[in-house]
Formats: sequence, structure tokens, C-alpha cells
Amino acid sequence: MSSTPDFPAQLRDAELRVTRPRVAVLEALHARPHAPTDSIFDAVRAVLPGVSRQAVYDVLHALTSVGIVRRIQPSGSVALYELRVGDNHHHVVCRSCRTVSDVDCAVGEAPCLTPPDYDGFEFVEVEVVFWGMCPDCVASQSSRSHP
Repeated sequence: MSSTPDFPAQLRDAELRVTRPRVAVLEALHARPHAPTDSIFDAVRAVLPGVSRQAVYDVLHALTSVGIVRRIQPSGSVALYELRVGDNHHHVVCRSCRTVSDVDCAVGEAPCLTPPDYDGFEFVEVEVVFWGMCPDCVASQSSRSHP
């Protein structure tokens, strides 16, 4: 059993043509969760030297619009992309190094947090970003303050 998802099958299931740039973007995201566009572009260019930046943007847009890829943008950050979709998970962002990690649903099942009746809205998703310091930054800060 392969640890790499069957990206061509995912593309066909979403009624998208299987192209080398689309597969390369998915492979880049598989290797780099929460990747910014520049990182994805660099990874794709490493395997497809002729691909343009616009082609990568177009692929990301197409994959996001059909739900294969999720786009997140924590406050003060560039857009980040990930393959984990459909479970309405949340994120934690380190205020120091800006590392982003996944956090499972905070309460119950998706949409995880539902406000009281809000004028007939039907909520299907909640976006929560937890902010703090990752263990490496906490350790680094602690070592600098204790000579």
C-alpha cells in the first residue's frame, strides 16, 4: 500500500483532467502541508522546469474550487494551502516562527462550534485559529532568558 494518495483518481473523481502540473501541485502539498504559493511553485518547478507561476496559481484555484485543496489565510499571513479537507479542522499558529499545525474539531463534530440561532443561517463550517508559541520557540525563548 502506497503512502502517496492516488492523485489522478482524485482529479478524475472531481471531473478535472489529469495534468502533470495538477499532479505536481498535489504532490508538493502532500510533502508540505500548509504551504504558501511560493513554496508550492518552487517544488513544482523542481519537477516541471517549464511551468509558469500563473499555471500554479490556476491549478491551486481549480483544486480549491472543487474541494481537493483547502486555502487558509491566518491573520497577517499569505495564503496557505493544504490537502486536509472536509473535516472542518482548525489551526494553531506560532506567533514567533509562524509554523502552522492542524487542530482537530474543538467541540464535537463539524461545524464544531455553532452560535445560537442566528437569523436562520445554517452553519456548515467554522474557522478557528489558535495563536501561541510552538514548543521550539518556547524553548528558545526560555534559553535566551536564562543564561
